[in-house]
Amino acid sequence: MTPTLAAVRIDLHTHSTASDGTDSPARLVRAAAELGIDVIALTDHDTFAGLDEAADAARTVGVRLVPGVEVSCVAGDVPFHLLGYWCDPDDAALGAELALNRDDRVPRAKEITRRLAEAGYPISWEDVCAQVRPGATIGRPHLADALVAAGAVADRDEAFAELLRDGSPYVVGHHYVDHRTIVPLVRASGGVAVIAHMGAASRGRVLPESAVETMTEQGLAGLEVDHPDHDAATRARLRGLAVRLGLLVTGSSDYHGRGKRQALGEETTAPAVLAALEALVRPVAAG
Repeated sequence: MTPTLAAVRIDLHTHSTASDGTDSPARLVRAAAELGIDVIALTDHDTFAGLDEAADAARTVGVRLVPGVEVSCVAGDVPFHLLGYWCDPDDAALGAELALNRDDRVPRAKEITRRLAEAGYPISWEDVCAQVRPGATIGRPHLADALVAAGAVADRDEAFAELLRDGSPYVVGHHYVDHRTIVPLVRASGGVAVIAHMGAASRGRVLPESAVETMTEQGLAGLEVDHPDHDAATRARLRGLAVRLGLLVTGSSDYHGRGKRQALGEETTAPAVLAALEALVRPVAAG
């Protein structure tokens, strides 16, 4: 039976083993179906690699897949993430920036590993690589998993709280797409742009509203407001910002699988918002 509009459950921010999640793309989609989630977006870090597998699984289990990507960006010296939905994975300009992000993650991860090992933590580059699926985009969660495997921390949350948060002496940056560039790139690829978890202060400094204003002028569509890392006050502030700038409000779990507390479908997006986002998709010219 087709669910009523009000009953449709939509989670627009999840990760698989194509980046730093612990479920394969297919397993992630099957888990969504088992939980009664009707629409799920796969938004792996700086890669479209898991989308084909996820799409095949979605057709099998009757879940609607929204193709996405989570892009590592920066405004001034403040890193942040932007969700791009329905982008053309073959777009050359966007693909080049994503490749720069992915490639620079490797030396970054090696340097963080070196710093941790030098400080006495039982971690090596080989330990980190053992946590990464071949071809996956490497990230700090893989270092966290190596620390968990070594018994240095209990889980990913403890690793980030103690060692891998932004501002930690062990953490260095990597290539990020500039905030003045990313929305035009997403839009030119046919996609729709939404800023992810911009109020998550526990992750480090938060994106200034002036940067959001700039991106809104360039075609930013929305803010991810309902997120497990946002408290009630933060959600109220971001809703006010969205109203002021005419942006859509989304909700998502930011699910990564084992090792992080977020549950799949923990936060959801209203069906009317999903429809409004999809209405902004631009057809990509052939050739």
